[in-house]
Amino acid sequence: MNDIVISHFTVPAEHPALAGHFPGRPVVPGVMLLEAALAAVPLDAATLRSIPSTKFLHAVLPGERIELRIELSRGADALRARFRGLRADAVVFEGSFVFAAGGNA
Repeated sequence: MNDIVISHFTVPAEHPALAGHFPGRPVVPGVMLLEAALAAVPLDAATLRSIPSTKFLHAVLPGERIELRIELSRGADALRARFRGLRADAVVFEGSFVFAAGGNA
């Protein structure tokens, strides 16, 4: 299996997590970006084992539309998902997830 999944997300300016991150110039927290990427991985009942790499390359601002490109691959002992978050074709964050091999795609 080597599938590519594409989805989009936007964090609204009214989201409660933005109030303290940072006052006067809100930035979407990295944990919210990871959460969006994880939610876009189409694995049923998969158990996340690790996040071996993550890079936040540019700030994501509230209201910006981010495209997620996720490449899924199955190894002998795990499922892997490499992800990239893009804004107007520029990569703003990227990384990978490793799941226990029991998940179904």
